[in-house]
Amino acid sequence: METLHLNSNDKNAITAAAEILKNGGLVAIPTETVYGLAANALDGEAVRKIFVAKGRPNDNPLIVHVSSLEEIEPLVESVDPRLYKLAEKYWPGPLTIILKKSPLIPDEVSPNLNTVAIRMPSHECARAVIKAAGVPLAAPSANASGKPSPTRAAHVIEDLDGKIDAVIDGGESDVGVESTVVTLVTEPPTLLRPGGITPEQLTEVLGEIRISSAVFEKLKDGEQAQSPGMKYKHYAPSAQVTIIRGSFENYKKFLLNQKDTVCAVCFEGEGKHFEKYIEYGKKNDEMSQAHSIFDALREVDAMGCKRAFVRCPMSSGVGLAVYNRLLRSAAFRIIDLDIKIPVIGLTGQTGAGKTTVAAMLEKKGYAIVDTDILARKAVQNPEVIAMLCKEFGGDIIVNGVLDRRETARRAFATKEGTAALSEITHPEITRLAIELIHKAYENGAKAAVVDAALLFDSPLACLCDKTVSVVADEKTRLERIMKRDGLSQKDALLRINAQPPTEYYIEKSDIVISNEDNGNLEEQLNQF
Repeated sequence: METLHLNSNDKNAITAAAEILKNGGLVAIPTETVYGLAANALDGEAVRKIFVAKGRPNDNPLIVHVSSLEEIEPLVESVDPRLYKLAEKYWPGPLTIILKKSPLIPDEVSPNLNTVAIRMPSHECARAVIKAAGVPLAAPSANASGKPSPTRAAHVIEDLDGKIDAVIDGGESDVGVESTVVTLVTEPPTLLRPGGITPEQLTEVLGEIRISSAVFEKLKDGEQAQSPGMKYKHYAPSAQVTIIRGSFENYKKFLLNQKDTVCAVCFEGEGKHFEKYIEYGKKNDEMSQAHSIFDALREVDAMGCKRAFVRCPMSSGVGLAVYNRLLRSAAFRIIDLDIKIPVIGLTGQTGAGKTTVAAMLEKKGYAIVDTDILARKAVQNPEVIAMLCKEFGGDIIVNGVLDRRETARRAFATKEGTAALSEITHPEITRLAIELIHKAYENGAKAAVVDAALLFDSPLACLCDKTVSVVADEKTRLERIMKRDGLSQKDALLRINAQPPTEYYIEKSDIVISNEDNGNLEEQLNQF
């Protein structure tokens, strides 16, 4: 299929688009929020083409766009008077209102729902196309399903060229995130998706409103999406996205300690501190953040970065919409660097007694964050498993379970494989470790002790207020390893020689615990 590239400044573009829509085709149209992929909302067959072109799950409802209030009555069971009050204040504009649908709405528009979502866009081109087509238009965002929404015609072409009949270039979208969605079917009305109209603005008209838990959390298993934008992972680039909470100083320190190349998605003026960065709006200006966020997420992939760390926006006003989109882009992956408890990094040589020291510290009221345990938990994450399969082969899954031994065998066979395993698992280990550090604070621990064999090669090292290494002489370590693991002297020596020398640990640590057989551990631990 050849996709026509039309321009909204061309008078013939509106007519050409309307004819395509009348004949059951698909046209990407500009709106003030994002570009929408439009089809005749009253034609189920035409609407099905939207799902095919986007690769969109067919249980995800669509929004019906109208150009005037008069077009609404045939689409709904009855018009709630509150719709008119909202329309008077916020239509045309970035607000979608849900009511019970009439039989005129095909199932393809609102799959398994008795409701329909309706909005009147403020973009003149969008309303002109609707009026010229003579039918309401069902239109989700005009992007490949799951990818960042398009705010320019170029984004639509990048995703859908050759899959749709036409795209109208109407310039850059003003708002930059999809419309606010509120349902009037519930009492009180419920905000299902935040957008350009804020909860405070809705309250001005409706009085009490409820904010759906799905704004902040993923849907429960089997729960039906009542609105677009409620799916688990959405608006996502190919790169792995992580939201970072906390001060800019903590953000900068954390990113500069990453071992691979990452992209900093930060606020205006902050990017100069990083090798690869994209700035998305001003720190305290949520409108500029909303305008830029999808462009920024698309740019991450254009830069070729595998991971992006996004500065967390405010979660109020229009900032709530930005935060909501980022939550789904990041598959709810958040790292909070606002740590309120001392963090001690614990590492050491194999056989030196790091585990013994950790156990003694735990008895003294320190919370132990064991990264070996977290490594096993990390590979239970579906996203991590998918990346491991892509890297090491789908057959590492046996009877639905990851074969950890075979995965390790393949990973450690080459330096490249070892590096890939670290790149895939360490971000999740880090996230889990920071979660436990916060829990340690909540549980009243003296401090959190991060027990990590490779601490100094981990991003967790930058979170530590002090680092502790446990060392011992080679003879003592050799005897312990042989006894502990049932190894021959030769194999035990191989393990010892695979680690850095004692001087490495002494040089990098704030405190060194010497744990020979005649060492007094209790006395040495008084240094804490």
